[in-house]
Amino acid sequence: MTAAQADLRTELSEIPDDVSVDRPAVADGAALWRLAKDSGTLDVNSSYSYLLWCRDFAATSVVARDAAGEVVGFVTGYVRPDRPRTLLVWQVAVAASHRGRGLASRMLDALAARVAGERGLTTLETTITPGNTASERLFASFAARHGAGLEREVLFAAEQFPDGPHDPEVLHRIGPLTR
Repeated sequence: MTAAQADLRTELSEIPDDVSVDRPAVADGAALWRLAKDSGTLDVNSSYSYLLWCRDFAATSVVARDAAGEVVGFVTGYVRPDRPRTLLVWQVAVAASHRGRGLASRMLDALAARVAGERGLTTLETTITPGNTASERLFASFAARHGAGLEREVLFAAEQFPDGPHDPEVLHRIGPLTR
């Protein structure tokens, strides 16, 4: 067992059993918007977009719910139209009360397993801005757990964003997924 796998096993053992991971419903859209807003790091989209996301991309997204049924985390993603075996993870958020316990890893693994089973997923992509070490660790450990390579390249340079200063978005391509 690698150090990353041992760290993840420890993190996963700290997740309360009463946290479940499942598909989002339209009714969850407002909670996703609030979690994104409260994250302090995500680009927050309109509340309307989160409602649409929960309707149109529920099959490629997950939410984590506590024992009371409240949404405490989410991963949104979509299958790339030009690469039907590639899942692009759009956003990952975990409520402050549930951070540091491996919930993001658990959600990401559950989503990848579902999409692999339903659509033959072989590659996972995401973009991360430089300096977001939590996301970099999350996706590097995902690659290690799944025996996959990890490639990085700038997808969108800072000057490509028309709405003001924005860090570059670095594409992280993980694959082929083997487990």
